[in-house]
Amino acid sequence: MQPQFEEKRFALRMALRLPIVVSGRSDDGAAWSEPTETDDISTLGALFQLNQKIAQGDSLYIRSHRPDGVPVEVKAQVMRISAGSHGASRVGVTIIEQKESWLRLFVAWIADDNVAEGMDE
Repeated sequence: MQPQFEEKRFALRMALRLPIVVSGRSDDGAAWSEPTETDDISTLGALFQLNQKIAQGDSLYIRSHRPDGVPVEVKAQVMRISAGSHGASRVGVTIIEQKESWLRLFVAWIADDNVAEGMDE
C-alpha cells in the first residue's frame, strides 16, 4: 500500500523556453495580456518571468502551442513570486483548469525534443 501524502513540488520538470502569452485582470478589473516565455515547465505548472504586477493566489490564463501547432489555453493559479531580472517577477504557477491539455502540451514537447534529432522525413 502506498503512503497517503502528496508532495506539492513532485512533478516531472523540464527546462524549456516555450513562448507563452499570460493574461489576467488587474485590481481595478482591467484585462491585461503579456507575451513571455517559460523558464521551465512541469506536468503540473510552469515558471516564467512577468512584468505585470500580480499577487500570490491570482488566477491567470496561459496560452501556448504544441509542437504540431495545436493551441492550448489553461487557467493557472500563482503559487509563488520572486524577484526576476530587469525588474520583472519570476512567477511559479500551478495549472487548475484544463490540466489534461497542459499535460498533453508537456508530453508533446518532451517527445518532440527527444525524437527531433533521430527522425528521417
